[in-house]
Amino acid sequence: MRLLSAAGALAILLLPTQIPSFLDQAPAPAKPAPAAPSRLLQGTIRRNATLAGLLGEVVSPAVVHALVETARPLYDLARLSVGRPFSLSLTPNGMLMAFSYGIDELRTLHIRRQGDSLQAEVVTRSYDTRVEAVRGEIVSSLFGAVEDAGEEDQLAVDLAAIFEWDVDFNTELQKGDSFRVAVEKLSLDGQFARYGAILSAELLRGERLLRAVRFDTARGPDYFSPDGLSLRKEFLRSPLKFSRISSRFSRSRLHPVLNVRRPHLGVDFAAPEGTAVRAAAAGLVIEAGWSGGFGKLVRIRHGRGMETLYGHLSRIAVRAGQRVEQGATLGAVGATGLATGPHLDYRTIKNGAFVNPLTIQPPPADPIPAAARVAFEATRDRELALLDATSVRQVAER
Repeated sequence: MRLLSAAGALAILLLPTQIPSFLDQAPAPAKPAPAAPSRLLQGTIRRNATLAGLLGEVVSPAVVHALVETARPLYDLARLSVGRPFSLSLTPNGMLMAFSYGIDELRTLHIRRQGDSLQAEVVTRSYDTRVEAVRGEIVSSLFGAVEDAGEEDQLAVDLAAIFEWDVDFNTELQKGDSFRVAVEKLSLDGQFARYGAILSAELLRGERLLRAVRFDTARGPDYFSPDGLSLRKEFLRSPLKFSRISSRFSRSRLHPVLNVRRPHLGVDFAAPEGTAVRAAAAGLVIEAGWSGGFGKLVRIRHGRGMETLYGHLSRIAVRAGQRVEQGATLGAVGATGLATGPHLDYRTIKNGAFVNPLTIQPPPADPIPAAARVAFEATRDRELALLDATSVRQVAER
C-alpha cells in the first residue's frame, strides 16, 4: 500500500504540468522493439566444397535447394571456386535472410529475402584504371629489373610475351639493357589489383631499339612496330618462356652421358622438370612418343621445308596427326632418354638438314592493312608518347 500511495502521489504531482500537452496531442507511437541480432556464417570456399556441405549444418536441404534455384538464372552455385568468399545471414529462429557469394574479383551474387520469396541479383564493380610509365634497367634478369622498378613479376611475363619473336629472354639480355612500358594498372577500393594491357613498350638491347604499340585489329588486339609491321613471326625465339641455355649447337661436343665427342645439332635449354614446352611455330605433329636417346619426343612439320624436334620430355600432350598453333603446349621438360638432368633438346631441320635454331631468320611480318593505316598512326603517336609520361592519368573504366 505504501508503494501504491507513493506512486499515486507522484502521479498527482506530475499531472498539472502534463494535462495541456496530453489534451492537445495524440499519444506518441510506441517505438518498435529493436530487431534481434542475426546469426551470420561466413568464410571462403574450400577445395571440393559444395553448397550443401558448407551450409548443411545450419540450414535444411530445402533451403540449400531454394538458394540454388533462385540463383540459377544468374549463376550456377554448383560452380564454386576455391578461395572465393561467401556469407549466410539467418534470423535467431533459423530463417534465411540473405546469402552472398563472390563469383570473382568484380562480381558478387546476392540473394535476399523479400517477404515470402527470395530475390537474386549479381552486383558488378568496375576497376579504377590508370596508365603509368614504368622504366627499368637489366642487371641480372628481366624479372630482377622489374622488381627493382617496384613492380610485380607478371609485368615481366607480359613484356616478354610482346617481344618473344625478336628476343630470347633466356640468353640475349645483357647488363645495361633497359625497358620502358606504358601499362594499365587496375585498382579496387584504392588497392592495386592487377595489370591491364601494355599500351606501348620499348626494349633497348645494346644499340638495338625495339618498340611495340598495341592496336586493335579485326582479329583482336595485337602489337606492331612503329612502322606498322606485326611483331608476330613464323617462329618463336625459344620454345620455353624462361630458362637458360646449357648446351649450344655444335658439330663436335663431348656427350655428357656417352663421354665421346659427337655433333650436337640442337640447343639444350635447362629448366625445372614439368616446365611447359611450346610449339615454336604452327604445324603438323608427325611424331609423338619414345625415340631412342631423345626419350619422349615431339616432331612437328611446318611450312617452307622446316621441322622442329623437342626431346627428353617428361610427358607429351599432343598426338601424331594433330595440328597445333604457335605457342601450343606440346608437353613438359624432363630427363627421359640419354640425359643427365631435366632439359629440353630443341632442334630445327630445314630441307632435311639440321640448322642452328638460334640463327633462323623468319620471313617479314605482315603489315597493317592500308585501310587501317591512319587509325594506326594516330594510336601509335598517342601510345608511344605515354612512355615519356611523368605522371599517371585516369582512363575509362574497364
